[in-house]
Amino acid sequence: MQRKAYVSGTAALLAALLAGCTGGTQGGATSDGSNPQGSGTTTAAAEPGRYRTLPEPCGVVGEDALDTLLPGILEITDEVRREQAYEGTATLTYDTDRKVGCRWKVESAAATDHLLIDFERVVSYDSSVSDETEAESLFAARVAGADLPEPATTPGNTASASPSGSPTASAGPSGKPSGRASASAGGTASPSATPTALQPRLLDDLGDQAFVDDELNSSGSTAKRRTVTVAFRTSNVIVTIEYEEQPAIVGVVPDSKEMQDRARNLASRLADSLS
Repeated sequence: MQRKAYVSGTAALLAALLAGCTGGTQGGATSDGSNPQGSGTTTAAAEPGRYRTLPEPCGVVGEDALDTLLPGILEITDEVRREQAYEGTATLTYDTDRKVGCRWKVESAAATDHLLIDFERVVSYDSSVSDETEAESLFAARVAGADLPEPATTPGNTASASPSGSPTASAGPSGKPSGRASASAGGTASPSATPTALQPRLLDDLGDQAFVDDELNSSGSTAKRRTVTVAFRTSNVIVTIEYEEQPAIVGVVPDSKEMQDRARNLASRLADSLS
């Protein structure tokens, strides 16, 4: 009789445990509210960006490129100082996987040149938005902030060929009226007939999105300083190049086309290194 009582008690315990596992709700639905619709599916997270790391910024620019962008390097006779000029200085960063940069400053007999490159890897904190989509949105804001002139496409404002073969606009560009690229190919100021190729503009041959900006600071009695900015996005990385030149002689204007060509060539090299 004792054995029979023991078996009965065990069966009762097993029945209680099974009842607890089923939850005791009608229709077999869950009772914890973790999936109210009962679909059993979850929303797929957006894909991460193509790039997970960034290059070492001070080592990504070759010496031949620096020789062109910073002509004063070739005037440095001391080998130690020349090597230091090539090395550049890393910009302050707190996360080298997200943002890195490097800057150079070199003086020559003709001018002082500055170069800054910056890499930013964009990461979305919204699981439904991909890193690339987030980077695209951030770059669009950069373009809007640059306030680029509208392309000269209205009637009476078409481009015509200059004697040198480069197109020139028959009317001045819209947008910011002062400080923008307003130098002819020879580097002298010209309020009209600005070569179209020198205007700040979007670029369609660099990365997924790109633009070039060009500003001439002519305030005060000092030599005019020109700053050319080329920025581009490839997937979830945004690259910015700032190239600045200030002549040593008042009255000399840095050549807009030359500076833009140098900055764009460097941008192409950086885009190739990322790919």
